[in-house]
Amino acid sequence: MSIKPFFLGLFLLVAAAGFGQTNTKEVLFTINDKAYDTDEFARVYKKNLDLVKDESQKDLNQYLELFIGYKLKVNKAYKLGLQNSAKYQAELKSYRNQLAKNYFNDTKITEALIEEAYNRLQKEVRASHILILVDENATPEDTLKAYKKIEDIVKRANNGEDFAVLAEQFSEDPSAKENKGDLGYFTAFRMVYGFENAAYNTAKGKVSKITRTRFGYHIVKVNDIRPNRGEVTVAHIMILKAKPEDADQGKPEKTINEIYQKIQQGEKFEDLAKQFSEDKSSSPKGGLLSKFGSGQLSSEEFEEVAFSLAKPNDISKPFQSEFGWHIVKLIEKHPIRTMSEMKMELENKIGKDDRSKKITASLNEKLRKKYTYKKDTKVYAQLAKWITPDFYESKWSQPEAAKDYTGILLTINAKKIEGKKFLDFVDKKQKAGLKVKPLSLLIDQLYEQFLDEQLTSYYDENLETEFPDFAYVMDEYRDGLLLFDLMEKEIWERAKTDTVGLQGFYNSTKFNHMWKNRVEATILSSTKMETIKKALALLKKNTDPQAIKDKLNVDNVVNIMANTGKFEEGNSALPKATKFEVGISDIFKEGEYYFVVKVDKVLPAAVKTLDECRGKLVNEYQQYLEQRWVDDLKQEFNVKVNQDVFERVKKQLHP
Repeated sequence: MSIKPFFLGLFLLVAAAGFGQTNTKEVLFTINDKAYDTDEFARVYKKNLDLVKDESQKDLNQYLELFIGYKLKVNKAYKLGLQNSAKYQAELKSYRNQLAKNYFNDTKITEALIEEAYNRLQKEVRASHILILVDENATPEDTLKAYKKIEDIVKRANNGEDFAVLAEQFSEDPSAKENKGDLGYFTAFRMVYGFENAAYNTAKGKVSKITRTRFGYHIVKVNDIRPNRGEVTVAHIMILKAKPEDADQGKPEKTINEIYQKIQQGEKFEDLAKQFSEDKSSSPKGGLLSKFGSGQLSSEEFEEVAFSLAKPNDISKPFQSEFGWHIVKLIEKHPIRTMSEMKMELENKIGKDDRSKKITASLNEKLRKKYTYKKDTKVYAQLAKWITPDFYESKWSQPEAAKDYTGILLTINAKKIEGKKFLDFVDKKQKAGLKVKPLSLLIDQLYEQFLDEQLTSYYDENLETEFPDFAYVMDEYRDGLLLFDLMEKEIWERAKTDTVGLQGFYNSTKFNHMWKNRVEATILSSTKMETIKKALALLKKNTDPQAIKDKLNVDNVVNIMANTGKFEEGNSALPKATKFEVGISDIFKEGEYYFVVKVDKVLPAAVKTLDECRGKLVNEYQQYLEQRWVDDLKQEFNVKVNQDVFERVKKQLHP
């Protein structure tokens, strides 16, 4: 996750688009001569009320302080001219484009597409295909030639010839020579929409009708259909792969096999995960991971093993991924989520898919009904004369007379659009390889595309006017982006680079950053009293932990495990009965394990060095600088709160 969208997400908890309004609109406070009204304050507060976890932020007096602080920072940003930055302008445009997507939707069509996609996601299809390449802008002659070719192949397939052999012989998909057209299993959104339609509308064992995509003509044979695997919850034990500089490159594999052997001997998976797993985020929880579905992890090997486990508590054999060695235990299998749970995700995918063309077509139709528009036929005739057959060869250029042409081709409501824009549009379309003939028909088609583009542009330009909700959010994004740039300049970078200031802050707060009591120790564990007694005897003779393991782990049975390192009080790998004193402990039992701990050194509770707590310290220093900065801004700007108005707002918000 990049920091800017994340920061803006947090910012929107303070300044989000909420649309509840107070009954009246009054000036709540001013900063210099700029007024801020009760409507904005109440709208933002209501939106955030259920989002904030800090109860102090729900208090209206506290919230007003936060809101004024936020507006002071925005005023400072404008005073510094940050709004004129080209980078800022580009990012604001990008955010607006993203936000505007919601207003280019057709709810009815989108809902139908969501339902269709969700129903398809219940299944995974295994299919093979044969492709005959033909460009989507190919000439009618080339298109017909390709169609006849695929038509002949589909006849042979329907007459019983082996589909795989036909794919290997005739398919123009380069991979067909290797896979004989077999694409494996896939579900919705994995293939282009036209191809997906063919696959999901064809029965198992059958060959589809000929279908056209932007790649060419396809026929699809459905080899198998299976239910979607859904999601799984698993726990794992991980031993990181060896580093290049490690002397014993085989140690991780040896260790994971030792752990697996102990599981086979009946020891608890969760206890072993806590002791030995090197995934520090999951080991304290017995190796438990958050649930995931196909394609959500960065390791395909891990996913395949996880999904292959059939019943809760099934445990895999050790296997290797790109990250190291793992053992996986199945906790629970989850069916695919409900449609309501997946709705937003599906809608986002539809917007990036060929399905979106249905939504675009619907929007074009609505905009043609929504706005009044008129084409000047005389101007259009003049422009058409300037477009020549050179267009088909991508060699057409606008004539000299067109450069200064100012004739109005199109009027949308009160907006006038010059004919030169249409010529520019035609010029760009040369790269699309359009082959429609005669030329007059091509020009008419290009004009219809141009009209839709201009209507959409007009609609986009007027979103703030037509939709107050959109205007609210854009205002807040505009300020939020400025605030991010300002905070980066005034607070975050300073906290990172001000070494003298950070050192001073550390000196004054260092007792808030303490190590608990720690020990440098070796922990030996076994489920067998006889084994741990032998280990204790060897430990008392100063035998090296590895030597103890070599002596006691015989006949491919792991009887003893050793863990050496520095352990802080409360560490899940450190037995609770451990005494923080130098020496070798007696044997003690916790759960199903017998332990012996040799403490080589006791490290009492101590202040962490600046480097040891740098991450947390920098964060605290940023907060300290920000509070001081807000106090300074209150001196730099003249803030006046209308207390009478504020009291009325409080009664309205908390009757």
